[in-house]
Amino acid sequence: MAAAAVAAVRAWFWNERFWLPHNVTWADLAGEPDGELQYPRASHVLSAFPLALGIFAVRLLFERFIAKPCAINLGIQDSGAHRAQPNAILEKVFTSITKKNCLASFTSYWKSIALLRSAPLLSLAIWGNAFLFLCQVEVTCSSKSIQSVEVRPDKWWDAECWQQSPDGKRLEGLSKQLDWDVRKIQRWFRHRRNQDKPTTITKFCESMWRFTFYLSIFLYGIRFLWTAPWFWDTRQCWYSYPFQPLTSRLYYYYILELAFYWSLMFSQFTDIKRKDFLIMFVHHLATIGLITFSYMNNMVRVGTLVLCLHDASDFLLEAAKLANYAKYQRLCDAFFMLFGVVFIVTRLGIYPFWILNTTLFESWELIGPYPSWWLFNGLLVTLQILHVIWSYLIVRTAYKALVRGKVSKDDRSDVESSSEEEDVTSNSTKGVFSTSSNGSNRINGHVAGGQWTEEE
Repeated sequence: MAAAAVAAVRAWFWNERFWLPHNVTWADLAGEPDGELQYPRASHVLSAFPLALGIFAVRLLFERFIAKPCAINLGIQDSGAHRAQPNAILEKVFTSITKKNCLASFTSYWKSIALLRSAPLLSLAIWGNAFLFLCQVEVTCSSKSIQSVEVRPDKWWDAECWQQSPDGKRLEGLSKQLDWDVRKIQRWFRHRRNQDKPTTITKFCESMWRFTFYLSIFLYGIRFLWTAPWFWDTRQCWYSYPFQPLTSRLYYYYILELAFYWSLMFSQFTDIKRKDFLIMFVHHLATIGLITFSYMNNMVRVGTLVLCLHDASDFLLEAAKLANYAKYQRLCDAFFMLFGVVFIVTRLGIYPFWILNTTLFESWELIGPYPSWWLFNGLLVTLQILHVIWSYLIVRTAYKALVRGKVSKDDRSDVESSSEEEDVTSNSTKGVFSTSSNGSNRINGHVAGGQWTEEE
């Protein structure tokens, strides 16, 4: 009975009329027994898992023996934030607030996801990616404390989980219980929150690893595609489709990209804890889903174009972060501006007029539509909508840079707070997303807020 149910589910999932063009079966794509002619198979994606673990191990070695020495040579200190003095009562309050608020945010997030449960899984995941840039918190700071947290209707996700401090009434109760003034208790919560934040050298090592991988995979992709006929004529993506042999170089490129994103899924639980953890989780699922879907459907030729196009700007963003952590502000600004130009040109220019043109129109003409074709193009069009949102945020950041004289923060990042030195400075307002006296920024996220920090 159970075996029959499993067989029925497999038959439903691998329905040829959904995955393949008309008059094509999975048997047609089995390849030749001698191995000279091979097509992508679903089992191939399983090799990404051990490769992802290998990439994760290489990353740990890279960060320890290469990135960290580079950071030290650049003068980046491996010092943490001021630690709050031990206090069992305040620690208990801090823990209870953190669990309660993060659970509330978690519940709200998945309730909103449940509203979309009728949508296909990959479509749901890619729409979840949009939250990465829309769900943000506007925080107004002074030199001494956080003045306000404004949550707009589209920014519900991070506010409560980030604001790990008791309300005014509870502060007064703690003040009487401990015989401390309210300001001292607020300072304790700020220090307690800060001591869990990653050091600059930790963020530098993480960004240096991503910079190295993004740059390497982009150069490999360019070298591979330079000799590929579909790079120069996108109609080659559809000639003889789906009977397009899988070459070893194409296989390694695709599986390496897939393994890297699986490694990000693994490392997300050990990496810098960011305010957009669940949103980034959905983002990685969407990316993995698109890569896996296009591979099993043998749309790998156009898939390589999409991968390479998106890799073109990622390493520039990481380079800007590295310059920021090393306190080379002009270099940071230059890299960010270059990132913005490349991002907008590739995502608003090349992507719609080159990628979408071939997936929507040239493929329609050469192979015609079928169910998985509609889903694939739906996801690519959704991705273009996200490109427009991201480009708007980048342009807004660039505008603020021209007005303020320095690049604004990456709005996807981990949340950072002010340092201990803020407590003894003047009470004059430094504005939204201002920088603490130790040079680190208080609030961050991907491309919209105040000054730079880390990613996501």
